[in-house]
Amino acid sequence: MDTTFREASADPRTAAVPLAHLSLELGHLYMDDFAAGPARLREHFARVRPWADTVRESCARTVGRRPRISTCFLIDDYFTRFSSPAEVVPQILQEAAAAGLVIDYLARESACAEAGQVRPARLVEARLVQSPPPGSTGARPPTSETGWLSNGERSPVDSLAEAMSTAAGWGPPHEIEAKRHSVFLDVELWDEQHGKRTWSCPFLAAVWQLLRLGLLRDDGQEVLRPAERPEEFPASWEALAPLVRLNPAAAPFAAYRTFSVLAGRFLPIEHAVAVILDQWSPEEPVLRQLADRARQEGIALPDSVRGRVEHLFNGPS
Repeated sequence: MDTTFREASADPRTAAVPLAHLSLELGHLYMDDFAAGPARLREHFARVRPWADTVRESCARTVGRRPRISTCFLIDDYFTRFSSPAEVVPQILQEAAAAGLVIDYLARESACAEAGQVRPARLVEARLVQSPPPGSTGARPPTSETGWLSNGERSPVDSLAEAMSTAAGWGPPHEIEAKRHSVFLDVELWDEQHGKRTWSCPFLAAVWQLLRLGLLRDDGQEVLRPAERPEEFPASWEALAPLVRLNPAAAPFAAYRTFSVLAGRFLPIEHAVAVILDQWSPEEPVLRQLADRARQEGIALPDSVRGRVEHLFNGPS
């Protein structure tokens, strides 16, 4: 009798995550928004409400039946720690309810960097595949060393030229997929000081989109599982779960597509997110799993990750 021995990790199981049809983001909260008082939140949710209604109606027409839509809200506790969940979260929920909105899930932005034993940002970094521009010589160090990612070819930099040679001189940057004229973007993904890495806002925003799309796995396992709403919100952000299900009747957190209603100031951030997603390689088993499930439900799912992400920018920039 022939026997074949295999490592247990040779065929890692890819866990399936529950999926809504759409993940609808109702906004972000940063320290300056909180410092402006309840009026700022009230104004924000009043602007979001009509667009949220429109998105729901559009999703229902696309799906052709009652759609599964979950809403989420992100709080910045990564770059600045302000106030406490005990004070901030009830205020957010109160102002959202006053505008006729229900927030199903509340997430901490620091969860995009670290969620328990999992490092979502590192998982995303490991699967970045930089698109080399035509004619690239490899003279520039890779993204993994520099922490910078662009959507094209940067301006040339003169190096030490041989004697009697002519310097290359300046040349314009060039977007790889330019439509006649280039819109070149160079994105800083992180910086490091004293050996400590700080992820950039655009990179964490890209991680956030991938979490909402259900595309991240850690050794085949789910990365971010929602915790149930506590009876009382804690006095520190560290004591609050990375992702909290506020509404027990909510549709799943992750979804086939995402839609974010954001203030105009987020436009450059989301442009950078698009550059990152264009150069991120999903795990094939995860991609195949979502495609199969979408097909079974009769859902048209774009092949590209970027094609599954939509935005509406509303309000001051």
